[in-house]
Amino acid sequence: MADAMTLKRQAARPASRARLELLALLPAVLLMVGFFIYPLIEIVRLSFTDPVFGWGNYEWFFSRSANISVSIRTFWTAALVTVICLLVSYPYAYVMSTASPRIRLVLLVVVLTPLWTSLMVRTLAWIVLLQDTGIINDFLEIIGVGRIPLIRTDVGVVIGMTQLLVPFMVLPIYSVMVKVDPRLTTAAISLGARPSTAFWRIYVPLTKSGVFAGMLTVFVLGLGFYIIPALLGSPRNTMISALIQQQVGSMLQWGRGSAIGVILLLATLLSLMIFARFARGMRLVGLGGVR
Repeated sequence: MADAMTLKRQAARPASRARLELLALLPAVLLMVGFFIYPLIEIVRLSFTDPVFGWGNYEWFFSRSANISVSIRTFWTAALVTVICLLVSYPYAYVMSTASPRIRLVLLVVVLTPLWTSLMVRTLAWIVLLQDTGIINDFLEIIGVGRIPLIRTDVGVVIGMTQLLVPFMVLPIYSVMVKVDPRLTTAAISLGARPSTAFWRIYVPLTKSGVFAGMLTVFVLGLGFYIIPALLGSPRNTMISALIQQQVGSMLQWGRGSAIGVILLLATLLSLMIFARFARGMRLVGLGGVR
């Protein structure tokens, strides 16, 4: 009898634990439904029903060359910023991963500092630095290059976006680099490989997962920038977020703004699928190189 009661209690424990786990997930599920899934459904609905039911909002978007140009500029800027962030962040993360604990802490604080200040404050600071009479142009004039327009240009937008997004590239790469065993490259060098060969054939393939995670994060975040292109750029540098704001905030065209949002979402998902396929192929190549 006692054995039967014991078995019954043991059988009840997994069921009770499963209920507790489901209860713990309930707040997250409610947040997802209330703040993501429902608004997404509403945006899709508005894109087809405001002002009248049909494909009119989508036909309007694709019939205007200015909308297509803004979309292409948005994806091109996000891709360019992603590449620049990678070129800056990879060596920085490498130095962080190989430095002493004290130097590593200092470098970590430096890379996180931009995230501790307001986006508006950082953007206004860049306006001061990049203007025609700013410090950067003063330095360029001193070294003989001369003053060049940096504000209200694509250059200013890219600089501002890069400075903000570098931490999102550094941290994923660094988190992978610190797990790489340095003895692997040392062993390759001791067996006759050149340091550069050991780095590119051993070390880099082992850090590709961090690179892909950082590139994915920076690219997606870069697609939604609004403040920096608006303040550092000009109407010629308009990105798709500003186009949505114009339709919804200024013209009260909720259907058109929703259609632009849906198109951006679908284009982003398509880009992510292509990127994931490319990353999977590169990972396989990298693993083959390590072997």
